[in-house]
Amino acid sequence: MSSTEREITITALKYDPQSKVSKPHFAEYKVKEAPGMTLFIALNEIREKQDPDLAFDFVCRAGICGSCGMVVNGKPRLACRTLTSEFENGKIQLLPMPAFKLLKDLSVDTGNWMNGMSKRVESWIHTNKKTDISKLEERVEPDSAQETFELDRCIECGICVAACGTKIMRPDFIGAVGLIRAARFDIDVHDERSDEDYYELIGDDNGIFGCMTLLGCEDNCPKNLPLQNKIAYMRRKLVSVK
Repeated sequence: MSSTEREITITALKYDPQSKVSKPHFAEYKVKEAPGMTLFIALNEIREKQDPDLAFDFVCRAGICGSCGMVVNGKPRLACRTLTSEFENGKIQLLPMPAFKLLKDLSVDTGNWMNGMSKRVESWIHTNKKTDISKLEERVEPDSAQETFELDRCIECGICVAACGTKIMRPDFIGAVGLIRAARFDIDVHDERSDEDYYELIGDDNGIFGCMTLLGCEDNCPKNLPLQNKIAYMRRKLVSVK
């Protein structure tokens, strides 16, 4: 083995909650590290050569779909954006993200949770205007459009939810992803909802007033979104409503 290659040890939780005989346990795998290897590549090698039963999620492999979120050495991260070379001792422990329903091993159900979050904050444009496709679209100032697009970069990976201490303690807390989704529509010039409307959606301890500003969401967001900035923005707006 050359000086640029080493053997790393990956320990992953194995558990199938749908099986009556399955019990939570850790499985250990040895992998020969390759230059530029990501955790995603290592997991695929494990599944192809050592354990075809190992369950984890992926789609894009480029940090865009958000599917491969998991807890890596205690921190929620995207497997496709995590280099194995980052771990100097070559030991990596993997767990499924908390706060979501466990499907199997490292696979959790973020999709249904995100769908529920979208409905909860009514994640669509609210307007009484009629769309006339024969006319040019309504002009939007570039700065305003950019502010909206910035929040649209969220890939709904669930990492901010898994990193949130409030969410772990309060299961109905909507999390940073839900709060910035509300902020995204609040700053959208096409949306006509009032502060009172948003208060009805997120103006409680499971919404904007439940955030304890622990910074776990922003510290771990793979897209470096301004989560705390926008949460503070919404809190300032809604605190004066009632």
